[in-house]
Amino acid sequence: MLTSRISFISFKKKSSTKQTKKKLKKILSEKNQILNSLSANYKNKFNIKNLKKLKNFKNFRVIGMGGSSLGTQAIYDFLNHKVKKNFNFIDYLQPKVKNDEKRKFANLVVSKSGETIETIANLSVLIKKNDTNIFITENNNNYLNLLAKKLKAEIIHHNNYIGGRYSVLSEVGMLPAELMGLNSNNFKQLNYLVKNKKFLNALVSNVASTLYFIKNKKFNSVILNYDQKSESLFNWYQQLIAESLGKKKKGLMPIVSNMPKDNHSVMQLYLDGFQNNFFTFFYVKENISDKINSNNILTSKNFLKNKKLSSILYAQHKATKNVFNRKNIPFRSFEIKARDEQSLGELFCFFILETILLGKSLNLNPYDQPAVELIKKETSKILI
Repeated sequence: MLTSRISFISFKKKSSTKQTKKKLKKILSEKNQILNSLSANYKNKFNIKNLKKLKNFKNFRVIGMGGSSLGTQAIYDFLNHKVKKNFNFIDYLQPKVKNDEKRKFANLVVSKSGETIETIANLSVLIKKNDTNIFITENNNNYLNLLAKKLKAEIIHHNNYIGGRYSVLSEVGMLPAELMGLNSNNFKQLNYLVKNKKFLNALVSNVASTLYFIKNKKFNSVILNYDQKSESLFNWYQQLIAESLGKKKKGLMPIVSNMPKDNHSVMQLYLDGFQNNFFTFFYVKENISDKINSNNILTSKNFLKNKKLSSILYAQHKATKNVFNRKNIPFRSFEIKARDEQSLGELFCFFILETILLGKSLNLNPYDQPAVELIKKETSKILI
């Protein structure tokens, strides 16, 4: 058990946790704006009461790249059953959708640096003269700040000390969450989690096991995701792990496999191919699910009669874990009991703390991404 909302099984491989515990204690004792954003102590730089005009909008665009939109999309998809608004996420370079011309949008333009080329290009195509726009960017003379002033748009300052991939529980993710009709305070679970011994022990144990895998040349961290609404969550996780740890010839390759689809494509490789992988099973318990029409089932498949689709998915999930156990393939498992803000907040906290702790343990700076900056500079050179 990780928390009351999340059942958790750690990796079977037990490694020494002494040094990892020390590093975690040090991380939690530091003044860290990223960790502060995960807690109830963090003060958002927006007042939702001052943004009442946005409540009347049914359609929103989030225009941003990477950490400026992935976390928000994870929230929107995971909690979609509670959301009463339509959100479009513009994180690609594609022609404008013609149907959008008829709908009235409020635009949330997000870039920490305020200089992201794709974001600047997309907003220049999409934003119309009388649109309602909110810009989230650092408080300096960057491009987006200057443009926002020209457009007389609302500006919300992005915390300078929180990088994009860590910003989901800051203004970047919490302003959209409020506009979705969610309670941003319910995501803030760090204060509770740092007092939860089971959570902290699971965190330390998993980091220690992961360090053992890395030492033994297992570099592929494969997510077996059994929840369609969590695909965006693991796109966010993929960036978090790859950008934070992929440096100095070190790191992990985060691979997301969506199940049961990937049972019919890459599972053969996972079971019988090269053995440099370790796995995370992820399953969300659903109370509502479509039921099989027994009239459409032939005698040879009578065992499917009256079954819910969620029951079949869970059986596949359990069967795969049984096979992994028999083959001694290393895995851990998350089972989410409640699809709500608190559960998602707990997951964000776990994955962010895990990533920072791994980075510190590998003597890496988990907060920068120097190599990516090279491509940004090279792109600007070519365009100029």
